Amino acid sequence: MKQITIKTDVTVLQYGELKESARQLADAAREATDNSYSPYSGFSVGAAIRLEDGSIIKGANQENAAFSVTMCAERAAIFNAQSNFPQLAITEIAIAAKNAGGFVEEPVSPCGSCRQVLLEMEQRYGKDIEIYLCGNNNVYKLDSAKGLLPLAFADESMH
Repeated sequence: MKQITIKTDVTVLQYGELKESARQLADAAREATDNSYSPYSGFSVGAAIRLEDGSIIKGANQENAAFSVTMCAERAAIFNAQSNFPQLAITEIAIAAKNAGGFVEEPVSPCGSCRQVLLEMEQRYGKDIEIYLCGNNNVYKLDSAKGLLPLAFADESMH
């Protein structure tokens, strides 16, 4: 038997330590939570992605009583960008969430489906996406979606 260790590096920052472009993206993700339709969970999630031309696209979670057809904020933003700007790679994403008490204290992480979509966007354009998971206490920064999905099923898995 052999054991392997998988390590993910996460940089923990305070909001004030973010570079200006990351602060703009974090603010846009927080603003996007206002566009959430989350009557069932009461958990509003916003995402903001930056395209390689510098433009920012926002998304918010959209719930449905049939939960399997609910759309996460991350995929809403990504699919919007892919539908309207398919020639532009995504360079960064920020994700923020709030509940009835306001913005969450600690960062939330994307679901498995959103992680897979982020990974495939990196593969499609051959570029890593910086990821900012934004909470009131801390912001977690990852240099790539690979950090969220270390044993990913990816294109190279099928060859």
